[in-house]
Amino acid sequence: MKGTTAGADAERFQREAEKYAAYLQSPEGRLRIDLAFANLQEFLPQDTASLHALDLGGGTGAIAVRLAELGLHVTLLDSSAAMLELATRAARETGVAEKVVLKHGDTKHLESLFAAGSFDLILCHNVLEFVDDPGTVLRRSARLLRDPFGLISILVRNRPGEVLKAALVNGDLTGARVNLTAEWGDESLYGGKVRLFTAEGLRSMLVAASFALIAGRGVRVLADYLPTNISRSHEYERIFELERKLGRRAEFAAIARYTHCLARRTGAMNDGA
Repeated sequence: MKGTTAGADAERFQREAEKYAAYLQSPEGRLRIDLAFANLQEFLPQDTASLHALDLGGGTGAIAVRLAELGLHVTLLDSSAAMLELATRAARETGVAEKVVLKHGDTKHLESLFAAGSFDLILCHNVLEFVDDPGTVLRRSARLLRDPFGLISILVRNRPGEVLKAALVNGDLTGARVNLTAEWGDESLYGGKVRLFTAEGLRSMLVAASFALIAGRGVRVLADYLPTNISRSHEYERIFELERKLGRRAEFAAIARYTHCLARRTGAMNDGA
């Protein structure tokens, strides 16, 4: 949900950057970021000082700053100047400004913005939902990764999770039935539409872009459906720990609100990006 697209999406990312920043402070927003980062940390080496990461659509810098605190050199790409201003502030306040490079640009221009083999790690969190051609973004990302690490982290909206949300949160049985096969869902924070993915479809896309999946996780399996007598704030740590356990199990990950995939670039890359 960060500014990586043109048109209406990019305009609302620019106009409502503060709204997105506020969302990341909510229990739901924190949980999405915290779970994705915890998943990613499982695959980072102990010595990260030599690693260079690219955060596509990095928005307010929530993940980029954390990576920089671990010692990585991070380039954050976003097409929203307002988001980049928030990321600049976050990097300065955290004391990692020297490790974070902020770049104004779009995923459509990756090949002209960066040389092949420039990065060890690429983050693509909540970006593919908004771009015109997710497969092309993945293929262009593969060219930017270098051996031997060559890791990409992808977080996308999971279609089965939209089915459950429509039924359990919205009480909309018709919407739940429609979401069973829907390619697009509602983006509740900004309005408009967001592309929905299935785990199988995303994995096929990764293979076509010359990636080999090494791990899949579910993010926000049940947190969105807890009864109101459970405080999302006061019980945050317990919810987080339970989500970590559930997200690792395939039967629960399959119905999570978000699918998190980690994959490595393979030797042979397809042309046609």
